[in-house]
Amino acid sequence: MPFVTLGGITLHHRYVEANGAMPPVVFINSLGTDYRIWDEVVALLGGEMPLLAYDKRGHGLSDNGSGVRSIDDHANDLSALIDHFGFDRVVLVGLSVGGMVAQRLYARRPEVVEALVLSDTAHKIGTAESWNGRIATVERDGIEAIADGVMKVWFTPDFHTARAADLAGCRNMLTRQALPGYIGTCIAVRDADFTEAARRIAVPTLCIAGDQDGSTPPDLVRSLAALIPGARFEIVRDAGHIPCIEQPEALVALIRDFIASLAPGAETHG
Repeated sequence: MPFVTLGGITLHHRYVEANGAMPPVVFINSLGTDYRIWDEVVALLGGEMPLLAYDKRGHGLSDNGSGVRSIDDHANDLSALIDHFGFDRVVLVGLSVGGMVAQRLYARRPEVVEALVLSDTAHKIGTAESWNGRIATVERDGIEAIADGVMKVWFTPDFHTARAADLAGCRNMLTRQALPGYIGTCIAVRDADFTEAARRIAVPTLCIAGDQDGSTPPDLVRSLAALIPGARFEIVRDAGHIPCIEQPEALVALIRDFIASLAPGAETHG
C-alpha cells in the first residue's frame, strides 16, 4: 500500500514514475478532498514526467497526528515528502488550500521549487467571520450540514445536471472526511495571509481559475497573479472550484504548456 510515515505522520500517496528530464510534479489537494481529485489529470500526464499526489494531513487516508493548527503543518508534511522521494526541485500544483500550502513551502524552501501552478486559490481566502461560521456549523452539525452548499461552489450547474453520479461521489468524499482534519484546515486557512509573501515569489507561476468558481472567484485568483512578479493568469471555461475534476483536459493543456515553457530556450505563452 502506498503509505509512508514522516515526522510521525503517515501519508497516503500515489507516485507515477517517468523517464526523461522533466521535473517532478507534486499535486496538493483542496479542503475536504483527497488525492483522487487528480486521477484524471495524472492519467493524462502519465509517462511525461514524474507525478506525485498525496492526501494532506487529516484528509483521505493520511493521519491527522497531533492535528492541523496552521498551513505550516501541511507544509511540513509536503517538505518531508519531497525529501523522502529525493526530489531536488519540483513543480507544485496546488488547488485551493493546496495552493496556499504551495505558497508557504516556497517561502520556506524556495530552492526546491522549480515553478508553481496555483489553481483556484489566493493569497488570502475568506474572512475570519466566514470561517468561524463554517467551523461552528460543522462542529455542531457535521460536514453534512454544509455539503450541498459546497457542491454549488465546487461545480457548475451543468455538472450538477449532466454528471449526477460524479456529483454524488464527490459529495461522499467531502462528507466522509475526518472532522478534526477538516476543522483544523479551516482554522489554518482562516489564519493564513500570504499577501506579502506572494510579492516575493521569484519562480515561474501559473495562476488558474474556473470561470464559475464560487469559492475563489476569478477576480480573486487574478489578484493573486497580480501580486506575483511575472505570473501568468488563465481561466478554465465551464468549471467551478475544482477544474481537475470538471475540466481535466483543459487543465492539463495549461499545465503541459506551462511546464514546457520552463525548458531552457523555450518560448513562453501569455
